[in-house]
Order: sequence, then C-alpha cells, then structure tokens
Amino acid sequence: MYRTHNCGELRAENAGQTVTLAGWVQRVRKMGGMSFIDLRDRYGITQLRVDDSTSEEVAAAAAKLGREYVIQATGIVEERQSKNAKIATGDIELKLTGLKILNEAQTPPFTIEDESDGGEDIRARYRYLDLRRNPLKNALMLRHRIAQEIRKYLDNEGFLEIETPFLIKSTPEGARDFVVPSRMNPGQFYALPQSPQTFKQLLMVAGYDRYFQIVRCFRDEDLRADRQPEFTQIDCEMSFVEQEDVLNTFEGMMRKLFKDVIGVEIPDPMPRMTWYDAMDNYGSDKPDIRFGMEIHEITPEAHGHNFSVFDDCEYVGAICVPGAAEYTRKQIDELTEWVKRPQVGAKGLVYIKYNADGSFKSSVDKFFSAEDLASIACAAQANPGDLMLVMCGAKRKAQTMLGVLRIEMGNRLGLRDPHNFAPLWVVDFPLLEWDDETQRFYAMHHPFTAPKPEHLDWFYSDKKEDLERVCANAYDFVLNGTELGGGSIRIHEAEVQKRMFEVLGISKEDAEIKFGFIINAFKFGAPPHGGLAFGFDRVCALFGGQETIRDFIAFPKNNMGRDVMLDAPSEIDDSQMEELALKSTVVKNG
Repeated sequence: MYRTHNCGELRAENAGQTVTLAGWVQRVRKMGGMSFIDLRDRYGITQLRVDDSTSEEVAAAAAKLGREYVIQATGIVEERQSKNAKIATGDIELKLTGLKILNEAQTPPFTIEDESDGGEDIRARYRYLDLRRNPLKNALMLRHRIAQEIRKYLDNEGFLEIETPFLIKSTPEGARDFVVPSRMNPGQFYALPQSPQTFKQLLMVAGYDRYFQIVRCFRDEDLRADRQPEFTQIDCEMSFVEQEDVLNTFEGMMRKLFKDVIGVEIPDPMPRMTWYDAMDNYGSDKPDIRFGMEIHEITPEAHGHNFSVFDDCEYVGAICVPGAAEYTRKQIDELTEWVKRPQVGAKGLVYIKYNADGSFKSSVDKFFSAEDLASIACAAQANPGDLMLVMCGAKRKAQTMLGVLRIEMGNRLGLRDPHNFAPLWVVDFPLLEWDDETQRFYAMHHPFTAPKPEHLDWFYSDKKEDLERVCANAYDFVLNGTELGGGSIRIHEAEVQKRMFEVLGISKEDAEIKFGFIINAFKFGAPPHGGLAFGFDRVCALFGGQETIRDFIAFPKNNMGRDVMLDAPSEIDDSQMEELALKSTVVKNG
C-alpha cells in the first residue's frame, strides 16, 4: 500500500498516529535548521516537516526534492505550532520518519498554483500539468457531481440511460458534420452525430418512453468561448407527454441541481417568456433577466422630425442606462465605435442625456426639441440621470443590436454577477425562418419540431405571412443570458411531417434519402413524444461561475479546433490514405 491516508484527510484528532502519504511536491521551504515540504494530491495538501531529529537518510532524501517530484512519506501526525486556516489540514503536519522518491520530475514549464504564471497556450500544451491546479481540479469535480445528481434524478423519474451510435448517416440540415471514411465501404462515409435526435425518437417508437444519456456530440463549426467541436449533452426524450409535462420534469431537475450542488434556491415555478417578448424587450432569445435596461420602442416618437436616419427606418428603439447621464463625450464616442464593430453591426449610435435637473442633451438636438426629447424619454421609461442609447433599422436587426449593447452595458456597470442566477423558460418560438437570399423557409429548430396545434391552419396555408405566424411547440431553458437547453414536442403524425418537408422545400425523394429510416419507423405507430437536451458543459461552467466551458472539459480544443497537446488534427500516412480509398488535394509545403 502506497498510502494509508490522502493529503486532504488528516486532522487534529489524528495527532500521534503514524501514517503514510503519497503525492506530488508542491513546494519546499527551508527555514533555519528545518525544512517544510507541501505534499499535494487531488484531495488537498499536507505539510511535512524535517528537523534536527530527522534521520540523516530521510534528511538527505528530502534535500534532493524538487517541484512535482512524486514521493511516499511516512511520519507521525503532530499539531502545528503555526496553523494555516486556509487549508483543511492546516492544524497538523507530518514529522517525517521515512521518505521515498517514487519518481523525479523536470521543473514544470509553469507554476502549479491556483494563479499560474503560464499563458493559455503553454498550459494547453501541457494540459496534464494544468489539470493538477485547483481551479481545474475543482471544475472537473463539479462536473462529476452534477453528472451524478442528474443520473440520480432521472433514474428516480423512471428514465433509462441508453447509448446511441457514434457512427451514423450524414443528414446535413444544421451545422457541418464531421465525417469518417469507411475502410470496408470504399468511397462511403459515416458522420459523427450532432445530437442523438433521430435515435431518441426511434427509441420512443420502440416503446422506451423515458430515455436519457449524457452523450458526446460533434459539430464542425466555428468556435468561441461556449463552443467546442466535441461537446456533451444531457439528452432526454419522453412519450405520451405535452409541453407542460416536459417543462415540469426538467424544471424539477434543474431545481434539484441548484439546491443540492451549489445550495441555491430558484423560483418555483420558474418564469416564462414568449420568444416575441424576449426579442421585443431584450433583443435576444436568451435574455439575461438579472438586470433591467429593457428595450423600448420609440418609433412613433422618433418619426416625423426630418431626421432621415430615423424616418427611413422601420423601427427605432432605445435602452436607458441608469445613472449614466454624466457620461463624457469621449465615453459616448467610444461606445459609438464599439457598436460599429462587426460583432454588433450598427452604423452609428444616437444618445439622449436626461440630466438630473430635468434638462436634455442629445446628438440630435438639431432635429428634436426639448418637448420631443421628453416624449421619447417617456416612451423609453427614462428617469432623470439616465442615458438613452438609440438604434434603428429593420425591427429584428435593430432589436438584436440593442440587445448586444444592453449586455455590454450590463458588463460595464457590473450588473451581471455570475453567482446570481436568474433562470427562465423561453417558449412559443417561430416554427420557421425565412431566408431572403435563398427564398425559402428553414426550420428554426429542426424538421421534426411540431407546430402548436392551434396554428395548424396557418401551417397548411400557402401564404408566406401565415407560415411566418406559426409558433413551434418548442422551449428553451435560459440562464443568465445563456441557452442551457432546448427542445420541443415532436411531429409524430405522417401528414404533419410530410407538410413540414414540403414547407422546407425538401422533396419526397430527398426526404426519403435523408430521413427514410425515421419516416418508415413512424408508419408503425409513433406515440406523441417530446424532449429536451441541455448543454452539459455550459451547465457546469455556469454553476462554476464561469462563461467559458474549456476549464470544465478535461482535454478541450483551442479556438482553431486543435488539440495542441496531441498536435491533432494531423496528417495520416500514405498507406492509411490508400487503405481508406482517399486522395489528398492539399499541396504540402516544400
């Protein structure tokens, strides 16, 4: 046995015991005739002591130690004279009677401390060293805890955990697929699943009325803080349910996770908001409701003043930044440049200061009188001391730009506390999205999302304006401005599914090629069913008070989709290419 206890286990009540520990050397400190060694494992740190009474053999071994050496230490637990309240074992230390070096270590390329001196790139290259640091260790421990609580909850609710295949048929209706060549079927390819969507529906057809899995999914898309090419979903499906049944089940799951994992009570019931209200008031279908600063339409008040920027636009909207009327011209100019960035896409920004004395100052004083500005302030629900920021354009585009600006101002004013949680359901999404470039409808979610039953007349209409009014029987779980999960009641009737394909411009032949297996399955008695999938990595990150998911994934990719530790993706040799019936068209350097 290499150890009798771990490095986070010993307390004052263990004093006098002879114990053996094993782990990594965090640091060595020499103080006069004594040396102190901090020994670390994943459970914590224990201080080891070498003094004048220590045997020469042990003292000689201790003198050789360096950072990250792997050692086995035996000694007597003693109460520390100088206690350390910052660590759980801070009341005791181990007086060494035996020391064995199990493995020497090179000096690591960065410090293995909570606040490391290593940059992101170097830590990614040596990820196995970075994982020794407490922030990443705690992140992965949180991930484990959340996974276990999810499994316990769903098991108690009668769900079966069932695995689905990773090598499947490509059905390119969303993000790009990752494809895998088949050696046994030359010229043919598998795809890695973007989600188990069709399989979980097939499980409903098979009669497994409550399914889940915590499953890896794959999407070949551009990356950002909350995206990875491979990610994990909490994937769930239920039969013989309506929307309310699904929402109640998973609201219960999230309430239990909040309470049992991080000790937070969330509202019961959780608030709900339609997609239309979310866009009108927050400029986003995943609104952050931890703070106000909602969007207000001021189109009637803004039109008709010979200011062509407003007069020529469909929509004019404003947000009121509380207490910001004192912003300087330099600060406002900086904000104006900020909204011109491609990520926002605005051509400019109009400001109106509602001064504390009740007067107004704006960038459009030439066109708007004080009475006009007061009318706008009333429509925008502004108060003295507020700064109104105004944008215009096509309605949804202008609202989206204002929504991005609202989040930025929330960040600048410190209104987005990561430890303040405000969840909600967003419901009643449009079923379809019209694309002007291709002149066709696309499914806002996926082709198997059911329209709301009360909108079926519009769904079967040939009029574009009617189809745009159809709401999906769909829902998203939103937390602090992040979509954590989404789902819908599915189409289970052949005629409705046939009509959906028609609206999306998918011919009967293409539908058969892409989705024939599930269409055929539905002919054998598909039950009413619906489900939901949570982004597991995002759940872990937000529970951990972080925006990026990388620290909650053991071995993540960088922004270019590369694993810099493994140096992947990489080329394969010619024999492998030949075996897979592949040819490269890439010209190699040199």
